[in-house]
Amino acid sequence: MNIKHLEHLLAMADTGSFSRAAEKLFITQSALSRSIQSLEDDLGGKVLDRIGKRNELTPLGLDVVSRARHIVRDAAELRHSAKLLQGGGRGAISVGLGSGPAALLMVPLMCAAASQGGMRVAVTQGAVDLQIAQLRRRQLDALVVDMRRVVPAADLNIESLVELKAGFVVRAGHPLADKKVLSFSEVLRYPIACTPLSDEVARHMVDQYGPQANPAEMVTLRCDDIASLVSTMAQTDAIFLGVIAATRSGLADGSLVELKLKPKFSGTARFAYVTLAGRTEAPATTYFREFVRAHLRDRPTPTKRARKP
Repeated sequence: MNIKHLEHLLAMADTGSFSRAAEKLFITQSALSRSIQSLEDDLGGKVLDRIGKRNELTPLGLDVVSRARHIVRDAAELRHSAKLLQGGGRGAISVGLGSGPAALLMVPLMCAAASQGGMRVAVTQGAVDLQIAQLRRRQLDALVVDMRRVVPAADLNIESLVELKAGFVVRAGHPLADKKVLSFSEVLRYPIACTPLSDEVARHMVDQYGPQANPAEMVTLRCDDIASLVSTMAQTDAIFLGVIAATRSGLADGSLVELKLKPKFSGTARFAYVTLAGRTEAPATTYFREFVRAHLRDRPTPTKRARKP
């Protein structure tokens, strides 16, 4: 059995006839017939029932076609990646990002990939359990997500990346912006905008500020997109609760202000790099790992200034 045999069977399944499949594949009908026969010999069973002028997939054929689509697609991707690597490219990578990592990495990653040449990047966002399932199905190569939401398992490599400061942020004109010290009760007078929080973070907040800090009751605006939450906060009296680094540009130019609570808020966000155990790391994955470690931080990665001639 080889990839060509599977490609030929898929052409038969898609077109329904030897003549149309042969035309699509640019081979003769006799060559196509021999290929299908070789596949059946290798499998030890028929994949097609030839009924007059009609050709129908057998139960075995249906199973083979279902599996073959993934195999042929992966083989095509492998050939493409090999071609890119031979030409000096890094290949292709599909990654999943949690809400915090997406806010900090999405644009820099896309910009870096665009400037690399010969590298393709696909990024998805979603619930951590869904992304873990996609990783196990090999639909994703790596994840950068909230470490507190990853359930340890033998088939997962879970690498702790960084612990970033979290806090409460408002727009510069907010009624609380000029106050030097705030109680938690004062914060609760305004809408709280936040991503879904782990049980561990929820317990920490309740321990620090009491039952009134339970995110299930405290948070009034909840979504997975940090950029949307920050934009909402910048236009209203809502208070953003999350990774401070996601608001660094606004804090730097004075359009946003971090609130100072008493007692001081000590929450953090912990992120992990997750891959499948035993899976060989491709060059693109190695590049992504290094990129994440360089850019996922409280302060932006410093840029090198060009030397004056």
